[in-house]
Amino acid sequence: MPIRLRGAPAIAKTALAAALAVTSPALANAPASTNESASMSQTSKPPIAEQRPYSYERHGVTVQDPWHWLRDSGYPKVDDADVLAYLEAENRWFEAAMQPHQALTDALFEEMKGRIKEDDSSVPQKDGDWYYWVEYDKGAQYKKWYRRPVAGGDKVLILDETELARDKDYFRLGAFSVSPDGRLLAYSVDDNGSERFEARFKDLTTGKVLEDVIPGTLSSLVWTADGKGLLYGLANENWRTDNARLHLLGTPLEKDIELYKEADEGFRVDIGMTSNEKYIVIATGDNETSEVRLLPADNPLAQPILISPRQKGREYDVEERDGTLFIHTNDDHVNFRLATASIDNPGQWTTLIPGSDEFYMTDMNAFKNFYVVEGRRGGLDQIEIRDYADASKVQPITFPEASYSASLGDNPEWDMKVLRLAYESMVTPDTVYDYDVATQKLTVLKVQEVPSGYNAADYETERLMITARDGTQVPVSVIYRKGFRKDGSAPLHLYAYGAYGYAVPPSFSVTRLSLVDRGFAYAIAHIRGGDDLGRKWYLDGKLTKRTNTFNDFVDVAKGLIAKGYTAKGKVTASGGSAGGELMGVVVNTDPDLWGAVVAHVPFVDVVNTMLDETLPLTPGEWPEWGNPITDKAAFDLLMSYSPYDNVKAQAYPPLLVTAGLNDPRVTYWEPAKWVAKLRVTKTDDNALLLKTNMGAGHGGKSGRFDSLKETAEEFAFILWQMGMAGK
Repeated sequence: MPIRLRGAPAIAKTALAAALAVTSPALANAPASTNESASMSQTSKPPIAEQRPYSYERHGVTVQDPWHWLRDSGYPKVDDADVLAYLEAENRWFEAAMQPHQALTDALFEEMKGRIKEDDSSVPQKDGDWYYWVEYDKGAQYKKWYRRPVAGGDKVLILDETELARDKDYFRLGAFSVSPDGRLLAYSVDDNGSERFEARFKDLTTGKVLEDVIPGTLSSLVWTADGKGLLYGLANENWRTDNARLHLLGTPLEKDIELYKEADEGFRVDIGMTSNEKYIVIATGDNETSEVRLLPADNPLAQPILISPRQKGREYDVEERDGTLFIHTNDDHVNFRLATASIDNPGQWTTLIPGSDEFYMTDMNAFKNFYVVEGRRGGLDQIEIRDYADASKVQPITFPEASYSASLGDNPEWDMKVLRLAYESMVTPDTVYDYDVATQKLTVLKVQEVPSGYNAADYETERLMITARDGTQVPVSVIYRKGFRKDGSAPLHLYAYGAYGYAVPPSFSVTRLSLVDRGFAYAIAHIRGGDDLGRKWYLDGKLTKRTNTFNDFVDVAKGLIAKGYTAKGKVTASGGSAGGELMGVVVNTDPDLWGAVVAHVPFVDVVNTMLDETLPLTPGEWPEWGNPITDKAAFDLLMSYSPYDNVKAQAYPPLLVTAGLNDPRVTYWEPAKWVAKLRVTKTDDNALLLKTNMGAGHGGKSGRFDSLKETAEEFAFILWQMGMAGK
């Protein structure tokens, strides 16, 4: 439905006064020329963080960092009065700047909320003697978890997230694991965004929560075969899981047994289980190397089976069936192969499916009578059913659209005959299928409902190839309303991530429609650094080739302009975390391209973070970014693009930046320092806003509606900056 809004009034004096009510000596007055919004008073001044002398020297280079003090020395506890005063002042400035557009924000929120089925539920799935599913009550922020007996009977509420989240500003359910006999539930919760989860246990036959509590977990929760013990991993003081431990229910935590301890500070430990639930998997690795051990699920104290010792640059994961191991590995082809080995000789691998330049094998899932290989061909998802007896016998699952996202859904049982699948595209809502392996028939079980109305025929989607500056063809997925004119008159929003080999799928989004319905084209740039076109696509955007990621994004924007989808200054952009780093780089290198940029929890203080091995993620990140501590070339490269270190005296586009005080992945001071430096360096009067969630972490606010409100704020900012606040 079109939204008609009157012109927003100027900010009330009381709102401005609140925004400027900062008495901390850490805040200095802004230059008189600063003017964040045309609607603000000419005398308004944003908070300016004090500059305190600080420098460090690396590889013969002295780096000045006058906003270093914004990192609280007591982190992860943040109680420095000056730091908090600055963050709170920025929050008040954000609120004051957005106040004239509150009606737009509210309208966007209601519009987005109207596209969500409030009393929604998932499709029940059988696991053992029970069907399991989740439901949302109308108006609820969080899920309820249910089950009912396969043999018949009433549904039973087994976990109520809404009740667990009561009176909490933040809530996130981590692990959720039912014991093999269906009697006990293990689950973990985070109530402040720090991602330090507390594991708890519930007797599903009585509804009683057990006395056992395990604080500080950061892992899956995996049951032993008898349901009497549980494997988990604790986060150490640097927020790294370097262990796998066994807890026996009813015993004190100090009696828990450490089954594995990782010595390499860059490696992380995770725990899983083979599909047949015969072996517990203890996997350890960093961003380029992995190592796997198996433990019998019925004897977790047995000597672990090491599949193959770690080799730098080699990744592998393991499944098992009837004494045969299936190893998915990149040891002899960048796009991975599938090998087999005997459980009695696990290091002797024989190729089952060789690696391919055309097919990027992303996963293998074993079932009793067949196995499933997932991957991408030409950047599009593929799902193939394979025969154990004949590897050449391939049963591909085909889908109707030219661009889409498809994957295996929840398939918990070993003897699956019908597979649950997930499917969507930029114009097709999330669809749940069942696929009968014997008949090769797809059955639609559920299509995401859009209560306020949605007609796919009103929209068009394209998959384009844009030529980057080095000649590489970069794929781009685009959606717009039919009738969209490619004459450069329309705005376009461009999104990307571009790191860690994560491919951004061309999926469906109800929130995105709020821009598209107002005349925007919305584009996803599948840039190098993700693995959209194969593993090499990822490798060509990391370490010494990292700048390809940034160049691809800029070149996609320019290519879309050249094709008439938009014009310079009409491109808005957003990205988060490593995608926020991308935003920081491109506003430094090509500031005039962008009409507005949103950087969520941006990784922008790259050099300082990669030099600090005490931070949670740093040692494990060196294979992704390089180690500037020991490698001068890595230091020089990071320094050449680090957004914080490359802020310069130039005009910048309007910027909205977010942070989370409890964020352990991108620490709050990265965006805070970046904004502080931009304030006193940039030469324009464009908006620069920083919003810090004081009780949340990397993902922003929890709860489906609170999260939606933040998206509404983002879109309101974009529309305001594009002169479309009244649409």
